[in-house]
Amino acid sequence: MDYTIKKEHDYQYIEEGSGDTLLLLHGLFGALSNWEGVITHFIQKYKVIIPLMPIHDMPIKEAGCEGLTTFIEGFVAYKKMDKFSLIGNSLGGHVALIYTLKYPEKVQRLILTGSSGLFENSMGGSYPKRGNYEYIKERVEYTFYDPKTASKELVDEVFEITNSIPKVMRIIAIAKSAQRNNMAKDIVRIKTPTLLIWGLNDTITPPQVGHEFNELIPGSELHFIDKCCHAPMMERPQEFNHILAKWLDQNPV
Repeated sequence: MDYTIKKEHDYQYIEEGSGDTLLLLHGLFGALSNWEGVITHFIQKYKVIIPLMPIHDMPIKEAGCEGLTTFIEGFVAYKKMDKFSLIGNSLGGHVALIYTLKYPEKVQRLILTGSSGLFENSMGGSYPKRGNYEYIKERVEYTFYDPKTASKELVDEVFEITNSIPKVMRIIAIAKSAQRNNMAKDIVRIKTPTLLIWGLNDTITPPQVGHEFNELIPGSELHFIDKCCHAPMMERPQEFNHILAKWLDQNPV
């Protein structure tokens, strides 16, 4: 990825483009590069900001959805961001939901893709096994409709993460926090215009989860992308960007 990662204060982030702000949040095994297609497509019209969430190195007592939300609160304050559209994939969607409920005056539009918060089949049904490359490769491929989307670089990155006991401890703590934190009773209060983009073949947050979000969040709009799994912005970037761009145009701020 050609974009510069800025390192300021306690934050690492990408900031590209100008205009209304899109704040993007990656998932549990995600990275800034997950959003490369979104950056490329939208920086001509929007300012795109993507913070690297401290999933692997945050204090273990804070490792959970609330701790990550606190991190995003701090980042937003540091960047002096007033109003923005919030986009989250998987765990990032979960954090986006919590943040939106706490700061509805800041979030102008909410976009969720493969979000946890209602149900998530973490790592394909099991926690990561250390030291078993083929197992990790299989689990990473499980998150995509086309296994070839799981590049060697991506598998290597996840393998490196799962070989670190401290990182795995935080991942497990955060995954358990996400599973405990069911938001069905809370998200009915969301008034923010909301777009849901789901992979029709999602194995982690299946299509029914997208339907449930659609039913619970008033006025939300749901779109499915065929032959696509848990990370539509990576696996089907053209379709994802087309849906997102059209919806943003139809819901101006």
